[in-house]
Amino acid sequence: MEKIRIFYDKQGNTLNVWFDDPEKEYICEETSEEVILVKDKEGKVIGFERLNFLSPEVGASLQELPVEAIVT
Repeated sequence: MEKIRIFYDKQGNTLNVWFDDPEKEYICEETSEEVILVKDKEGKVIGFERLNFLSPEVGASLQELPVEAIVT
């Protein structure tokens, strides 16, 4: 299993999360919730991009965001 990669573009205000190698990106599918699913050639979701991740009034940095990881 690949490591999960998280990229925050402060200028573009987007958050990208990758579950697999970003080089495998083949096609993207936009949802109605400002989320873009990134898929490989087989149609498997290998990541997603969240548009408008932080609203201007929040003003938080990525280091201030709470992250919880649960391993079962």
